[in-house]
Amino acid sequence: MRAPPPPSASFDAIAPEAAGMPLYRVAKRALLQAIESGSCAPGAALPSETVLAASLGVSIGTLRRAVDELVSEHLLVRRQGRGTFVATHTADRFLFQFFHVERGDGLREAPQVDLVSFERLRADEDAAAALHLRSGDTVIQIENRLRLQGRAVVYDRLVLPAPLFKGLTEKRLSERPATIYRLYQSEFGITVVHAHERARAVAADRTAARVLGVAPGAPVMQVRRTALTFGDRPVEYRVSVIDTTRHDYVNLLSRPAQHGTWSARDARR
Repeated sequence: MRAPPPPSASFDAIAPEAAGMPLYRVAKRALLQAIESGSCAPGAALPSETVLAASLGVSIGTLRRAVDELVSEHLLVRRQGRGTFVATHTADRFLFQFFHVERGDGLREAPQVDLVSFERLRADEDAAAALHLRSGDTVIQIENRLRLQGRAVVYDRLVLPAPLFKGLTEKRLSERPATIYRLYQSEFGITVVHAHERARAVAADRTAARVLGVAPGAPVMQVRRTALTFGDRPVEYRVSVIDTTRHDYVNLLSRPAQHGTWSARDARR
């Protein structure tokens, strides 16, 4: 059997005169293309800086600037003494980057997730617009109840484009060993890169009231999130209803390079 090519074979030398942009951005684009195509798979180590810079035909300083940006965007991760790796969707990363609900005293922990429903249906206008689908296209809808400190705090409704998640079943979803974003990445080759969110105060409808154990009409927070993969392509539309009686929605405009020390064990959101 022929041996697989070394990782550096995925990268072609950059022609500076054809770049039309700062050279580090061209290097960043080359790295992004390798990650998106799967040439550099989640969890894989990049070649050394020396090898990678030589493959791209750029200086180590230029390469480092490109890598720095991808690290800050959570697409690469540096491990002291081991090198630079393509980031995976771990439970810690989910809490750090995508889960923003914490108790009023600042305690943040992984939620316990209860599956409420799993079904295939037709996209309504809101979901279709968010996912760039046509109203009526087939989607997968998942409803979850998230519990913190034993209390129901978040009611999530997720809508996924069915063609992107062929083979996803209720059993496969329920038995996933890690976060749902890790499932997207490992089983369907879809990496959630970032998300757009809009939040507003609303009154709990009957479904949210039943799931959260609050009175219909009680004040709650609603967060609408569109999760995006490479090229800002939408892959998930999520509407979260949050009981803010004892919990807050906290989203820092910038976060330190290293995440905090909250527990992420068994996070499966």
